[in-house]
Amino acid sequence: MLRLERHRLGPRLFVLGRRVHEWHLGALVLVAAVVVGALGRVELAAAAAIALAGGWLVAKDWPDLSRRRRDTAGWRLGLHRRPLPLRPSRLLDDVPALAALAAAAVGVVDLVSAVTPNVRWRGHVLLRDVEPIAVMRAAHALAVPVSFGLIVTAYYLYRRRRRALHLAVALMVALSAVNIVKGLDVEEAVVTAAGAGLLWLARGSFCVRHEPETVRSAARRLALLLAAAFAVALAAVTIAAPAGVGVGATVRETVDLLFWRPGPFGFRRELAKMGLAVELISVTTLVVAAYLLFRPLAAPRDLPDAELRRAAARLVREHGADTLAFFKLRADKHYLFNPERTAFVGYRVESGVMVVSGDPVGDREGLRTLVPAMVEFAEQRSLRIAALGVSEETRTLLEQAGLRGLYIGDEAVVDTERFSLEGRAIRKVRQSVSRLEKAGYGARVAELRALDAATLAQLEQVACDWRRGASERGFSMAMDSLRNPANEETLVVYALDERGRVAGFLHFVPVYGRPAVSLSFMRRRPESPNGLTEFLIVRAIEALRGRGIREVSLNFAAFARLLREPRGLLERVAARLLSLGDTWFQIERLYRFNAKFFPRWEPRYFMYERRFGLPRAGIAALWVEGQLPKPSLRAR
Repeated sequence: MLRLERHRLGPRLFVLGRRVHEWHLGALVLVAAVVVGALGRVELAAAAAIALAGGWLVAKDWPDLSRRRRDTAGWRLGLHRRPLPLRPSRLLDDVPALAALAAAAVGVVDLVSAVTPNVRWRGHVLLRDVEPIAVMRAAHALAVPVSFGLIVTAYYLYRRRRRALHLAVALMVALSAVNIVKGLDVEEAVVTAAGAGLLWLARGSFCVRHEPETVRSAARRLALLLAAAFAVALAAVTIAAPAGVGVGATVRETVDLLFWRPGPFGFRRELAKMGLAVELISVTTLVVAAYLLFRPLAAPRDLPDAELRRAAARLVREHGADTLAFFKLRADKHYLFNPERTAFVGYRVESGVMVVSGDPVGDREGLRTLVPAMVEFAEQRSLRIAALGVSEETRTLLEQAGLRGLYIGDEAVVDTERFSLEGRAIRKVRQSVSRLEKAGYGARVAELRALDAATLAQLEQVACDWRRGASERGFSMAMDSLRNPANEETLVVYALDERGRVAGFLHFVPVYGRPAVSLSFMRRRPESPNGLTEFLIVRAIEALRGRGIREVSLNFAAFARLLREPRGLLERVAARLLSLGDTWFQIERLYRFNAKFFPRWEPRYFMYERRFGLPRAGIAALWVEGQLPKPSLRAR
């Protein structure tokens, strides 16, 4: 009649051979709420609470309402979600957030219970014969810091910290005992013990690891922190104490205030709030201790060594068919490999976000193991994942790990075989080239490693003059410097003026696996004539075509499709706003510049975690790209 079946998405219950879904139970509860409410058997508030519970069961099981989506979602305490192939699925993954609320609530209940008088018949009749009054008072005093510690720990439970789980369970067990001792508060003890049991059952969902520290080191830090807090509090109480108060009374007053209890004497006049100040010292100490104790495992701080850089360069040469693959060899990126070291990503961490540069690089099988390794790496360090400038194919791959995609623009790719200066549509570019040639400008192409020191110094001076003293920007679509050792195989197309000086240059990096190059730098002297960049691009396309290069990837144009062919009212409004904002951001001008060369547009996406994770991930991406100044506490 009843049968319970184990399934990878959660337990399945069958009644008379038919599976019972949660929404069935929710619908039954809703009907029951309506019936008992109409008959007046319960109060209206109770009927509403029952109906709310039934509605929640229906809402959380919504995929099973239709046959098409049935059995596609995994069972959870919260809303059922579709299992993701490249992210681990845990049945109790909602527990950390619920446990944080529950722990905070339990802490508040116990804190209120600790600072309010006991029920007379419990505290004075049943307990007075089995324990001294002093023990009850000590339990009352102990419940205050333990309850407040549980409230502070709740935040770290929400952040899935493993140590927070262990400490919260220990605090709840202690509170259960304290609740009995201090006043036979059975209700608080049962609720607290139940919360500890739920936390322990869901311990697998607390996946954030912590910095490895010895017990001796942790104890030494905690002892120093507590000693410093007590010394500061004792000094404050000593200074503010009334005249004639002895050392013993001062120490007791300090201890009582640190435990949020009234002391043997009070403060008067302008020092009346000194007790509150000492209590705030205890709260601050607790918060700092929690930060030190619950710090997650840090991401690597040291940049990759020579061996890892060689491994990354080898994979780029073997599998770097994407136009942004070579930029992973920048000197300021960290690397994460899959266990077999057949694929890797380049990344940087900003504001708790692991910003990945472009597409992962590696063989197809390696990418399937790399993404779960990346998810595990981020989860263990309490990081969120974002990926900047990924292709359509990688967007599909990362969506299988729970990331969301946002279109951010197009990459302009010119076909060198089809490119021509003939025709009316490209006449402005043709005129620019002719004007520069008449002015005595010429172009040369060379590998970067073949340049002499004097020419390389001129190129760097041109780049410095163009930046006007600012640092080189870029992360996912440019190299960090011409001096990067990986640049030996790159190409430079530079223009010489009538006096033989370098007036501007283009820097191209190779694309392995297909005859293509990708533009890294585009620099010119500020005083150079207009049209020099168009001149350089045309001469570069012609020279690269002679070297057998079929595709040249130019600048990335942000939101180019919205400007080129907006779809629907919303995109047309966005295109209008981009046009209006072009004065400050030059989005439309960059698109118009790229469009002069009639490229093929390849979309690029920004990937981020969680429904409301875009602002944080977007700011981190702008920081690593250098498009947004990062706040700093350093003095100028």
